[in-house]
Amino acid sequence: MCPNAQTDKHSIVRYLIRAMGDDPDRDGLLETPARVVKSWKEIFSGYDQDPEMILSKRFQDIDNYDQMIVLDDIDFVSHCEHHLLPFYGTATVAYLPSRTQGVVGISKLARLVHCFANRLQIQERLTQQIGKALELHVDPIGVGVVITATHNCMKVRGVRCHNSKMTTSFLSGKFIEDSDVRKEFLEIWKKQ
Repeated sequence: MCPNAQTDKHSIVRYLIRAMGDDPDRDGLLETPARVVKSWKEIFSGYDQDPEMILSKRFQDIDNYDQMIVLDDIDFVSHCEHHLLPFYGTATVAYLPSRTQGVVGISKLARLVHCFANRLQIQERLTQQIGKALELHVDPIGVGVVITATHNCMKVRGVRCHNSKMTTSFLSGKFIEDSDVRKEFLEIWKKQ
């Protein structure tokens, strides 16, 4: 990154502070542009992550494991692309591995959620991106993803619904085709 790009980012934050009605040169705000630029790098780190790399390591020595794998209560924080406000919640990610592709480590499922959550998002797209990445890079027999989240754009502005939560889902393969698989997944998800 060239030095001007960093200076430009700081200038943008200074401009935003002025646009909010405050003075970026007052004591409490002097270091704010640098802090904000640093925090954005962490908050939006998903743009620098590759889902294929996250899901590339497989465990092949599990004797052809072919039962449902579910990781639930994956906490995440994302940012609404419409208002740049946080939304946060939990994701449940499940898949039925194929006998030939092995299984991925459970930390990889959490990393996949964070990879897509750490970008400007809407919850519906976030849910689809997680499911489609699993389909593409793990080649499972089926995928199920459910996300439940609270949106600050609903809490602190507009309709100001403080207790509302949104739930989105992505189902593919056996999770759509086989009602028993879908029922098993949804029962596991509801128990969380």
